[in-house]
Amino acid sequence: MRERILTAFRESAEIKLAFVEKYLEDIARFAGEVAGRLKKGGTVYLFGNGGSAADAQHIAAELIGRFSKDRPPLRAIALTTDTSVLTALGNDYSFEEIFARQVEALVKPEDVVIGISTSGRSENVRKALLRAKEKGALTAAFLGRDGGTIKGIVDYPFVVPSYETPRIQECHITLGHTLCELVEKILFEDLEK
Repeated sequence: MRERILTAFRESAEIKLAFVEKYLEDIARFAGEVAGRLKKGGTVYLFGNGGSAADAQHIAAELIGRFSKDRPPLRAIALTTDTSVLTALGNDYSFEEIFARQVEALVKPEDVVIGISTSGRSENVRKALLRAKEKGALTAAFLGRDGGTIKGIVDYPFVVPSYETPRIQECHITLGHTLCELVEKILFEDLEK
């Protein structure tokens, strides 16, 4: 049992290090663009299925509340939280449309849209990101495996180099936390002076 515990932690650490080595510059650039859009009144929209839905809600909560310091709230919405909207769209249209229809109704060109899919093949995430691109929003995807069908359609694809869902999700939430931290520093570093 101890060896399995050590292996899990080592795998998680190694995957995160490989990921950050590949995407360091893209993460910094993306954080800057997110901060810039928020400063101009944009909103960050996030969504995914299952554990990725929970990550979307977690990141939105960090932006609206606070991450590491008291500061004004940032505009963020997880499109996974309104059960009436989700069930109505799933019933009246299809499960593949539950995020795309919300993006169509809410997203503006100054916004940021982040889809999360460990497989890179979630059709409802892909459709929503395509709709966001059509609307002129900045798009990003937190992905795993080989990036799937989503990798090639977003401005910022962040693909975790693993086929193990737990390891992918661990890296996704680290990326989400890092994004929140960087955005806070970019927008509110003057508050510390």
